[in-house]
Amino acid sequence: MTTARREPRTLLEHLIQQRDNTYEELADEIGRTGERVPISARHLGRLARGERGMAGTNPATRRALQAMFSLPVEELLRPWSPADVPTVRNHEASSTGLIVVDVDRSVLTMAADRARRFTLNTAQATAPEFIEQLRSDVARLALAYPQRPVTDLLGDLVETQELLFTLLERQQPLAQARQLHFLAAVTSGLLAKASQDSGEPHAAMIQARTAILCADQADHAGLRAWLRGLQSLVAYWAGRYREALRYAEQGSSFVADAGGTTAVWLPLSAARAHAALGNAEQAILAIRGAEGAWDRVSVDELDELGGICVFNQPRTLYYAADALAWLPGQADDAIRYSTSAVDAFSNPNDPSWAFGDQAGAHANLAIARLADHNVGGAEEAIAPVLDLPPEQRINGIIQSVLRVQAAVIRAGLAQDAAGLVDAIEAFTRTPLKAITR
Repeated sequence: MTTARREPRTLLEHLIQQRDNTYEELADEIGRTGERVPISARHLGRLARGERGMAGTNPATRRALQAMFSLPVEELLRPWSPADVPTVRNHEASSTGLIVVDVDRSVLTMAADRARRFTLNTAQATAPEFIEQLRSDVARLALAYPQRPVTDLLGDLVETQELLFTLLERQQPLAQARQLHFLAAVTSGLLAKASQDSGEPHAAMIQARTAILCADQADHAGLRAWLRGLQSLVAYWAGRYREALRYAEQGSSFVADAGGTTAVWLPLSAARAHAALGNAEQAILAIRGAEGAWDRVSVDELDELGGICVFNQPRTLYYAADALAWLPGQADDAIRYSTSAVDAFSNPNDPSWAFGDQAGAHANLAIARLADHNVGGAEEAIAPVLDLPPEQRINGIIQSVLRVQAAVIRAGLAQDAAGLVDAIEAFTRTPLKAITR
């Protein structure tokens, strides 16, 4: 009797099912490709089942899998759905024993990637197309970062940083070197954020310091300020509030020469550090200073990249709410700001939308309602956050949810909110850090 075949979870698993091989045989065959990359049958199986994603591959493994299956790894690890995944029309073995797959969308993706590499590898250093392609890649990542899981972008981020560092290790004309250092600083800053989101503050600070070296070479005040903001963010979520305050204040020294939206971000970063340290007066002054800074903002080169590189009005509301949620005497303002922040992040189609900031806004609203002993309102506020899948449970969200739990205890509501505490404990058992290891 023939056993029904399991519905594949990824395109890779579907393609493996089409071959009459065991995982051990396939792992051995992959190890004998031109890349000579050893891969265990267990690791190959986890990739095929969608348990690791792009974070479970390195550049050599990605090249080996692409050579084996004639598809980019992004396509191979895509969740399998007959409605979404391109139809595989021909999977006959070629004379070399490799599967030849005829997939329209994948062919186009591969062609675009090949064209991109040709441009990057053959363009003269002074060709404007060269910088334009790199800038386009970095802008795409900056735009996507607040709205997509880290695991979707990590491979591209690492590859882009590696390319930029390789180019900078060659001798470049001065103007070209400045632009490359600018893009390397932004990319390293994104990797600092990715490390922080994955619960690795030490790695985040290493990336941030590297980014600052690049920003110094680019001589870009806006970048220097933005990167101090990132360092403040890393320190804040690591519970090092005085360090977070120090970085925010250091960044402010570059604001006069920068002029971008970081001029709003830094005082708000200082505000929530002050609030976490219990300094309500300084926190409120910093919030007012940030709101006033909008009148002096002029868009700079960093803001033009968009996404995580620009600080917007919804994030202003979220950061203010995050600071006020620490202060027992500011409960009314905390509710007002957090409610406004939740509303501002309610539309996922808005370019300003960010799933992490949206979750933080909901957590702050829950904390503010708990201060008012409104358990039902707190449960309603935090419910969308507790529904997030593990790949979106970044470190900042986990810490925000744990602050809600602390607020329950602080308000003496542990018994009344027992269900909420149980849900929080279940949620925090599977952070992003756990699923990427």
